[in-house]
Amino acid sequence: MTTATTKRRRLVNLRNFPTFTATSWAVLIFLYLPLVYVIGYSFNSGRMVMIWEGFSLHWYTVAIQDINIQRALTNSLKIAVVATTLSTVLAVLASLGLVRMARNGKRIAWALIGIPLIIPEIVLAIGTLAFFMAVKIPLGIFGLILAHTAFCIPFALLPIRARLSQLDAAPFEAAYDLGANDREILRRITLPLLSPAIVSGALLAFAISIDDFITSFFIAGPGATTLPVYIFGMIRSNVTPEVNAISTLLLLFSGIVLISSYVLNRVRR
Repeated sequence: MTTATTKRRRLVNLRNFPTFTATSWAVLIFLYLPLVYVIGYSFNSGRMVMIWEGFSLHWYTVAIQDINIQRALTNSLKIAVVATTLSTVLAVLASLGLVRMARNGKRIAWALIGIPLIIPEIVLAIGTLAFFMAVKIPLGIFGLILAHTAFCIPFALLPIRARLSQLDAAPFEAAYDLGANDREILRRITLPLLSPAIVSGALLAFAISIDDFITSFFIAGPGATTLPVYIFGMIRSNVTPEVNAISTLLLLFSGIVLISSYVLNRVRR
């Protein structure tokens, strides 16, 4: 290891800054203490959210048996499954098509596809609502599927793009030399090599869709209330530990999906 490399590593060692450790702990506490609070008070036996009266699983039972919650969860799952499928297919097609584009065109295309990652979601939600009203697309399940598909594409595309950029060209060159056509290479080489990233992107898109509130709040019509929108309605009307229980279950589900996505994205074949 050279002296220059050693100095460079010392320069980026943030632990040498006096307030780095304290600031890091403060940020972590600020981010995760509310989650700990929600999870802890989801086991409260009383009806008051702010007052602990004892440990109980009562509110989980109430949440699971609530017909309105079941209906909202069903809507969220329907929308998430269809939107995930469509966005993942479009993300795979986009990633394969952009590989062969010229460098300047590729940069422009990536920038346009990645706009939902940069623009505030409320702006996209208002724009989507205005567009749907202009072209007479009815609000509800169908509109939510279209909206979720649109903003889930870049999330599904991220792991696929990363995996595609790391693929070795040798298997493709060997397949061409052996007389395989583009369709056979796509089916037997490209898609199997991309499969961990495709599943990872699909799980990421699914988590984003099922957790979305802002777009769903604007686009949902009568009978199309999703679970996050329903939780928001519960907070505005009658706050009980049932809200904490639902939020904890949703947090657990999202965490499992995101961890699975991360693990699959680390798979190398």
